[in-house]
Amino acid sequence: MYARVMQIHILPGKLNDYLEAVESLRPGLRKQAGFRAMIILRSAETPAKEGEEREISATTYSVWESMEHLRASEKNMFLYQALARMMVSCKGFPKIWEEEVLASELSGGN
Repeated sequence: MYARVMQIHILPGKLNDYLEAVESLRPGLRKQAGFRAMIILRSAETPAKEGEEREISATTYSVWESMEHLRASEKNMFLYQALARMMVSCKGFPKIWEEEVLASELSGGN
């Protein structure tokens, strides 16, 4: 299995908008050949400056059966459509890379 990893920075006050965008992608993501799982982790927050809201750092992992399936999600435009929906709530473009999954325990739950 392989994972696409995205490090993102959610704009202050935009977490709910970001999560709504992610939720809207779930049906399409499930239809992608070879898709196995997605998890989004919120990083520890650093204190905001006085009078400012905090930016939230998060890392998204999407797990795919093979590198071919991961790459196919880029060729059919799903990745770019997903990025366009999420980027409205984010600062800058996410850092994206691929990793091989060496071990996992995935259940059928959300």
